[in-house]
Amino acid sequence: MTKVLFGGYTDQGGTGVYQAEFDSVAGLSQPKPFIQVGAPTYLQQAGDLLFAIKRLPDQGGVACYSLINGKLLSQQLEAGASPAYLQVDPEQQLLFMANYHSGRIAVYHYDLQGQLSLQAETIRRGSSIRPEQTAAHPHFFGETPFNNLVCCDLGTDSLAFYQLQNDQLVPSADLQLPAGSGPRHLVFDRQYQRIYIACELASQVQVVNYEQNGAVLSLGPRYATTAASFHDHNGAAAIRISRDGRFLYVSNRGENSLVVFKITPTGLELIQRISTFGSFPRDFNWDSQQQFVIAANQTSNNAAVYRRNAETGLLSRWQLDVAVPQPTCVLFERS
Repeated sequence: MTKVLFGGYTDQGGTGVYQAEFDSVAGLSQPKPFIQVGAPTYLQQAGDLLFAIKRLPDQGGVACYSLINGKLLSQQLEAGASPAYLQVDPEQQLLFMANYHSGRIAVYHYDLQGQLSLQAETIRRGSSIRPEQTAAHPHFFGETPFNNLVCCDLGTDSLAFYQLQNDQLVPSADLQLPAGSGPRHLVFDRQYQRIYIACELASQVQVVNYEQNGAVLSLGPRYATTAASFHDHNGAAAIRISRDGRFLYVSNRGENSLVVFKITPTGLELIQRISTFGSFPRDFNWDSQQQFVIAANQTSNNAAVYRRNAETGLLSRWQLDVAVPQPTCVLFERS
């Protein structure tokens, strides 16, 4: 039996982090309230610690909880809006945070008792051509395979790279994407030395090629995430790459789908488009064996469960309407 955590908004009756049980026979149980916290829209785990975005009426930040009993262990809050993204490095005991609204990216250190302390931060500036891009909007901040950090800045259409040196974030490189792309999240393909970026505003996957040390970056092809026949508003959201490096998955908020690409030596090949059986799938995730996928539909207040064929990469629907209040993040607990 595996536990699954859901985070999301709490302005329509939700109470915070929800927890469910999952197994390969019974599927996903009805999620139940686990941790009461305002708008935990992104979650990350490190051992028995759970890091969650936290929102108060006039503050926002990150909080650390015990996964054993749900107790608040520490928090780091600032005036203004809450962040959008978290990534954790358990080996170095570091937590990386991106705040879409304020333009702030930050690195925190934590100890094994869950005590958080700020290590480095900076505020990004800039803009681009779309109405959503009047300011910098970092939507992802985390580690790269080449020993530095990278930020997806939706507001400036850029990938911004940093070195963490002497408790400072030192800019090291900046790659400009086509105007209006709106980069949101990314994953790394070490086999073919590529970065796949989910471009929210363009509803595309942008490929970036890199050399082994990441010193040279170049733009590759772009692939639409929505069908050619779809003309309504859409935003690409979550993006994940399979452990074997053979398949890439992206969620579409608007078309309300998951799309599956086969990764080839020359690029990406679309092999599946499947409904999320709900509305606005902001996130999806898989179990430790990558045999099952859960998609979280924010505005329809439900989750859908799929079986995943590891050989073909294809998804098949299993459970379609598990009630969850405004879910924006799915996390399978790791033992």
